[in-house]
This record gives sequence, C-alpha cells and structure tokens, in this order.
Amino acid sequence: MLLEMVKKTRSYRRFDQQFEITKDTLRELVNLTRFVASGGNLQPLRYLLACTPEKNATIFPHLVWAAYLKDWSGPVAGERPGAYIVILGDTGLAKNFHCDQGIAAQTMMLGATEKGLGGCIFGTIHRDNLRQALAIPAQYQILWVIALGKPIEKVVLETVGADGNIKYWRDSDGVHHVPKRSLDQLILE
Repeated sequence: MLLEMVKKTRSYRRFDQQFEITKDTLRELVNLTRFVASGGNLQPLRYLLACTPEKNATIFPHLVWAAYLKDWSGPVAGERPGAYIVILGDTGLAKNFHCDQGIAAQTMMLGATEKGLGGCIFGTIHRDNLRQALAIPAQYQILWVIALGKPIEKVVLETVGADGNIKYWRDSDGVHHVPKRSLDQLILE
C-alpha cells in the first residue's frame, strides 16, 4: 500500500487550474509536518500558504519548471497550480536545516496524493525576487516551494536504460516519462 502511494507521488507540472484548493487543505498538509522528525527537534520550518489566483500569480514566475525540458517554460494559463506552499527556515532557530525540509516536503506530497492532488517540489527558485514579491522577512530562508493542484498529465515510471540516461522527457502525446534506477543499482554489496 505504501509503495503504491509513493509511486503515485510524482512531480506533476500541469494541473486543472480551475480546481480549487482551500486554505484548510493546505493547513491539513502543513499539520502533517508537525509530527515528523526534525534535527535536534528544533522544528525550525515555517510555511507560507497561497491558494488565491492573485497570490498564485505572484509566485508562479519565480519558479524554474523543468530543467530537462529545454523548450518548455512551464504550464500555460489553465494548467497552472491551484496552490503553493513556500517552505521557509527560521534562521532565528537554526542556521542549518539539514534534511528537515525534505522530510516535510515529502510528507506533504504524500498527504496531497492521499487527497487526490499532485504537486512538484521546487528547489530552483528565483529566491531574491520571490522574497521581494511576497515580502518575506530576512529572518526566513526560502528553502523550497511546493506547487499543488489536480494533475492533468500522465506520468510514467520507467527503468533507466543501458545508456544510463536519467533525464525525464515528454512524448508526442504529452506523457511525462521518468526513468528510475533499479534496486540493484542503488544497493552496494
């Protein structure tokens, strides 16, 4: 059951933009993070929530959407996320956030999948511009942004081929293909 949930928790980049995600749904996803591990139990993460068209439009241009898809600059109007969660690190509580943001992000993504949503975790962010656009105080380091919505694209997991190429790609039907290494490639004997 967990394996199937993990397989469904993919990076989706095209959504039904008309599908509304409420602030309560975002709060439920953030609430999951209160119960996960945190280095030194410092719990230094903070979250900025966005689910209005205006705030979403403010965040959208500050994200780099798919580095391997060179001819695609991100979803078009109508296919953009219905919500975002900006993950921040409170530098008043910690200087290094270790793996806290990864644990929190994956937990929220699993929660989103359980709700029939999909998302994409962004590490490539125009941080200075986003900070200014959202008036984020300097005390908070912008770590990641999660885009959320009702996915409208199909994502297929495949085994990495003999050439070792791990770059995701889209076929002529818009299906997103994601090569994954085999278990034997991951485990060192």
